[in-house]
Amino acid sequence: MAIKGDISASADLHIDGSIEGDIKCASLVQGETSQISGAVIAESARLSGKVNGSITARELTILKSAIIEGDVHYDALTIEQGAQVDGRFAPNSQRQAVNSTKAIPEAKKEDSADQASLQMTN
Repeated sequence: MAIKGDISASADLHIDGSIEGDIKCASLVQGETSQISGAVIAESARLSGKVNGSITARELTILKSAIIEGDVHYDALTIEQGAQVDGRFAPNSQRQAVNSTKAIPEAKKEDSADQASLQMTN
């Protein structure tokens, strides 16, 4: 079975086919022969097929048959020997810290731009 489009579910998903689109669910179990082309966001994920896209999960298990091409964000991570991952690993806490520090300089830039425009009108 092949699905094109994003999937959002509050239930658990078990995927054995092909998905072209982003997946957001509570729990994801991916079969060995399945392929996902898109981002995966889940509370827990057990991956054993091919994923081409970023993965964000609280509890992530990457089984030995998995082939991952994309960045991986996690709270708890298990990787079986033999799994293939081409991407960067970062804990979710580090990702949130980076996002919050990026917002601070932008706010300062906006403040200085407002001050500059006020100075120009005086």
